Amino acid sequence: MTIDQRVNATFATVTGPFVNFIFAPFPGTAFPWIVLWLVVAASVFTVYFGLVQFRFFGHAIALVKGDYSDPKDAGEVSHFQALATALSGTVGLGNIAGVAVAVGIGGPGATFWMILAGLMGMASKFTECTLGVKYRNEYDDGTVSGGPMYYMSKGFKELGLPGGKVLAVMFSVFCILGALGGGNMFQANQAHAQIAGIVGDYPGWITGLI
Repeated sequence: MTIDQRVNATFATVTGPFVNFIFAPFPGTAFPWIVLWLVVAASVFTVYFGLVQFRFFGHAIALVKGDYSDPKDAGEVSHFQALATALSGTVGLGNIAGVAVAVGIGGPGATFWMILAGLMGMASKFTECTLGVKYRNEYDDGTVSGGPMYYMSKGFKELGLPGGKVLAVMFSVFCILGALGGGNMFQANQAHAQIAGIVGDYPGWITGLI
């Protein structure tokens, strides 16, 4: 076995059970339950907030332009900087490589469902961002810290429900693992595949090292 094959085999033993669980299909179908979960959540938020992703799209543009920016507000980045940071972590990984994989597996029609899922998912993202701002910590020096780990622990406590801190810790751990696998390894693997297609196959660790 080559080094690449050994690495793949090692990671497969660890990630295999998680992948099989997350992408497990409904009995008798090839439809993963996680896809239904995302669609149902996005649909519920879209209906509950009254098509917020469409009604307030103009307001979102105004926020990015800085029409509502106040230098005295808490925070370390502007609205545009926050958008640019979010896009830098998704464009390329999801919008380029992800689309190519989806079209390769499901055909051109996959792009329609990806666009529809993206539009519906905007309501889920709106909900996440709202909760993140509501339950974030603001410090005297103007810095802030927030995110799902904060609104899980604080939100559950506010509702009198247990398990908020446990979920927050689990999310933080999964986020670290996701940053290693989805954020770095996936992109390095895609880069290696493109270069290998031009110059011929070579050890993948060279791309990772570069």
